Amino acid sequence: MHALSKHGRRVAVSLLPLLLGVLHVLGLLPMGALQRLDDQLYDARLRWTMPASLDERVVVVDIDERSLAEVGRWPWPRDRVAELVDALFERHRIALLGMDTVFAEPDESSGLPQLERLARDELKHLPAFSGALERLRPGLDRDRRLANALRGRPVVMGFYFSNDSGARTAGVLPAPVLRRSDLAGRDLPATQWTGYGSNLPVLASAAPSAGFFNAVPGEDGVVRSVPLLAEHGGAYYESLSLAMFRAVNGMPSVEPRYPPQPAWGDRYDLPRSIALRKESRSLEIPVDERLAVLVPFRGPGGPQGGSFRYVSASDVLSGRVPPGLLPGRIVLLGTTTPGLLDLRATPVGEAYPGVETHANVLTALLDGRMIARPDYAAGYELVVLLLAGLVLAFGLPLLGAAAAVGLSLAVFAAVVGLNTWLYLGHGLALPMAGTLVMAALTFVINMSYGYLVESRAKRELAQLFGTYVPPELVDEMVRDPDSYSMEASTRELTVLFCDMRGFTAIAETMPPTGLQALLNTVFSRLTRLIRQHRGTIDKYMGDCVMAFWGAPVESHNHAALAVQTALEMADEIAAINRERQAAHLPDIGVGIGLNTGDMCVGDMGSDVRRSYTVVGDAVNLGARLEGLTRVYGVDVVASDATRRQAPAFVWQELDRVRVKGKAQAVAIHTPLCAKDRLTPELSDELKEWEQALQAWRRQDWDRCLAHLAQLQRKNAKKVLYRLYAERVVSMRVEPPSADWDGSTTFDTK
Repeated sequence: MHALSKHGRRVAVSLLPLLLGVLHVLGLLPMGALQRLDDQLYDARLRWTMPASLDERVVVVDIDERSLAEVGRWPWPRDRVAELVDALFERHRIALLGMDTVFAEPDESSGLPQLERLARDELKHLPAFSGALERLRPGLDRDRRLANALRGRPVVMGFYFSNDSGARTAGVLPAPVLRRSDLAGRDLPATQWTGYGSNLPVLASAAPSAGFFNAVPGEDGVVRSVPLLAEHGGAYYESLSLAMFRAVNGMPSVEPRYPPQPAWGDRYDLPRSIALRKESRSLEIPVDERLAVLVPFRGPGGPQGGSFRYVSASDVLSGRVPPGLLPGRIVLLGTTTPGLLDLRATPVGEAYPGVETHANVLTALLDGRMIARPDYAAGYELVVLLLAGLVLAFGLPLLGAAAAVGLSLAVFAAVVGLNTWLYLGHGLALPMAGTLVMAALTFVINMSYGYLVESRAKRELAQLFGTYVPPELVDEMVRDPDSYSMEASTRELTVLFCDMRGFTAIAETMPPTGLQALLNTVFSRLTRLIRQHRGTIDKYMGDCVMAFWGAPVESHNHAALAVQTALEMADEIAAINRERQAAHLPDIGVGIGLNTGDMCVGDMGSDVRRSYTVVGDAVNLGARLEGLTRVYGVDVVASDATRRQAPAFVWQELDRVRVKGKAQAVAIHTPLCAKDRLTPELSDELKEWEQALQAWRRQDWDRCLAHLAQLQRKNAKKVLYRLYAERVVSMRVEPPSADWDGSTTFDTK
């Protein structure tokens, strides 16, 4: 229950970023920072995947600094522009000309502004007006000269929309490609404009095809998309790149495409694409909610960018362009001169030529490789967000730090990989910032929870158990701190009592400081063994140490661990004695009692002092068994319950005894070694001892003495064999009662 509670808390904490992400996607808690991050991720991916190759089909005729130096400041006289147009079509035989410029005002060199002032101020002086008109008539012919150069040729003019105050208009708009009345009541959510600057009537009539060259930057001022259609006065007009593409393809009709209508419920009134239809052929161009398309930039832009060939307009006018460079090409007339204010901030450059923006869209339309933000982008983001969030929220709490990092990186890689595959393989620009941020927050929160909350639990556990439990057990407990407490409970445990023999005699010959140093040395070395084998120190009592196994961390082999510890403690005392003998000091001995059984373990004591300890009848028996080590001349005495749960050791039964406070006789044993260390000699000795013990319990004193004599010849120093030989002599003198069961009763502790 505790473990589930802890895991549930971590899952709940891990779900918080997912909840925030869902609210953002649903628009209930929009976060602009995520949108900006999505834009930055899109920009980075766009830069990494640009082809950076030259497209020979489209050429930019550049009104560059050299052209302005040779021809003059812009705008040029219209007859010079006409010369440029004639040169492109007659000398270089281009296929199409798109003009990223607008001629909304009469040619300044024609003197038409002065004519307008005369018309306003001096109309009452008709002779003066007529004279001025005669003087300016040659200049007026320059606009007609440009119109004649445009007429009958595949030219797409440019114009712009504006939302300036006053809704100012200039020039004549081309015919719209759609009207609101064509939509059958549906919506077409294009950008809306109140004003415009278009071409003079004389030019518009000569070249009726035109497209706007507006680009709508994002909130950060970066141009990532351009609208294909824009609305003005209830009519819809096409962009320059779309108008040029239609001109190349024979002017197909423009139709908005809406999703299939459901059989019931509301209609889908927002288009998902713009279709170009001509006869039986149709091309669908995916658009966003503003009828805009993402610009698939090919490279860094400009004459040195390598995406499009740039030709100086002055070279065209002066005949310096090689004859085979432009025939059959689509030409865009524009400028890279900073002073003409057609440089824009884009994902691939901070001063990107506006004319190349249209060139990128045009070539993408020609190749049919537009990048789309589909109408289901939010649904896609929601699904990916939920899948990634749920995997992390339920997976991270189950894992350690290294595995959690691995899972988080795998989720990151899956989200980025899927998004990139859809982008490169299918031209879909889908959001992923929300999912990545959610995944990062989930990881950070989960790790922080583990570090802050669980480290606090570790500190608390260390304070509670640090003086009793080995540090490695504390670390194990910290993985699930809710499963451990100081509350008392009954468990099957194994308890150990270790008492130093001869301590009183040694204490009489040593100063207190020397005695303290001896105790510290012995207890430190014995405690190290207890902790090494996952034991819990209960207390130190004078020259005695008490420990137990199986709590607070449960262990199925607590008896075996305790027996192994007892054997190593006896070996450690032997090593200490060798050191003392080298220093001409008296030996010390230990007696160790072991018992396994049900005990009450927990935090016990008074309001003044409490400790984590074990109590119960099984504990008392363990203490009594420690006292019997002196009687049987062994270092370790263990109950039969401990022997049964530690079958990997070689045991020698000592006796059946009734200790003080126990009416029931219990078998006691001493562990000799691990079974894999049993020698043939020891095996024979144990068989001989078993026969002696059986003869003892049958009261067959002669046979018992015979076996004991054999054993004493094999191991003359063993106290156990001498003890039983003395007992046999005593029994012969004073035979036992008729109800004697072969056990020995001890009335003292």
